[in-house]
Amino acid sequence: MSIEVGLWRLDGEKANIVEFTAIDTERRLEDILAKDISILNRELLLIGRQVPTSYGKFIDLLAIDGVGNLVVIELKRNRTPRDVIAQLLDYGSWVRDLEDDDVASIFDDYLKKLSNDKNDTSLDQAFCEKFAVKQMPETINDSHELVVIAGMLDDSTERIINYLAEEYGVAINAVFFRFFKDDEIEYISRAWMIDPGEAEAKVIEKREKLPWNGEYYVSFGGDENRDWEEARRYGFVSAGGGSWYTKSLGMLEKGVRIWVNMPGGIGYVGVGEVVNKAVPIDNFCVKDDDGKEVPISTLSLKAAKLCSAAKDSERAEHVVRVRWIKTVPVKEAIREKGFFGNQNSAAKPRAKKWQHTVDRLKKRFGIE
Repeated sequence: MSIEVGLWRLDGEKANIVEFTAIDTERRLEDILAKDISILNRELLLIGRQVPTSYGKFIDLLAIDGVGNLVVIELKRNRTPRDVIAQLLDYGSWVRDLEDDDVASIFDDYLKKLSNDKNDTSLDQAFCEKFAVKQMPETINDSHELVVIAGMLDDSTERIINYLAEEYGVAINAVFFRFFKDDEIEYISRAWMIDPGEAEAKVIEKREKLPWNGEYYVSFGGDENRDWEEARRYGFVSAGGGSWYTKSLGMLEKGVRIWVNMPGGIGYVGVGEVVNKAVPIDNFCVKDDDGKEVPISTLSLKAAKLCSAAKDSERAEHVVRVRWIKTVPVKEAIREKGFFGNQNSAAKPRAKKWQHTVDRLKKRFGIE
């Protein structure tokens, strides 16, 4: 279904529409995304632009996410549906065979083009800095995603994308950008054709066709305001920064069991049972040193700083209360080659990797 985005300027009580316009060139859009890939997705690191393939074609943009999977990004450039989708699938067939050293080499070439001289920053360094982790995942490019960038798509292209995703489990999506100009001020908006979380769930379900094992996956991204030791002590997991990150927490009902992974190659740090559904962090209470229930915002915690963002309902941190069954400190996080991981804050995986991961974690944590 086509996406329609509107923008209005409020002049007192009157709303005046700001008309959208075509960007000067798609090259300019590529320049914008190359300068700040977070406009597309904050959880991406750009590693290549106009990346040459082995058969003489060039990928517009190539990125990597926090679990080491590659994302191929291609601008439509007024091509026919058949041409743009065929080109993207062709790029996917090439990207899937890239080894770790190939990906590192692509990143090195990208940095040289940017600086016009030798840049000593490695992919490992850039990855760890971007995703605030100490080391990259043991393996990268276990899977990849294909993304079409367009101002709009015809019905035929949308049908093809949906068909590939739903019938064949291809990780493919489209993003629509609109440009608005109000006097001399320019704006850009973004809308996904398929919700990224829903798209990934469809792909996993179609590819694996395994029954869900009843165990939930949770990604706990540690940063300057989100501390695992606080989560262990006070019994919670959380996510924030936008509906993309908080929406999936809604599936965590009371009584379900979760396995908590810290992304970016850190590993699994805990297993617990959900006590209460997610709530905005300013509604979340914990016991202080005297055993009294107090709002988390009243304590001297890193997490308390996130309460100030709760006024913005779209970006507010949401917290799920958890009764921990077993946890370990970050330095003892459990990692093994072949473990499941993705960017969703919470998920009901059906992948073969997930069953293997849970089986191994039960043994490593020593629980039934």
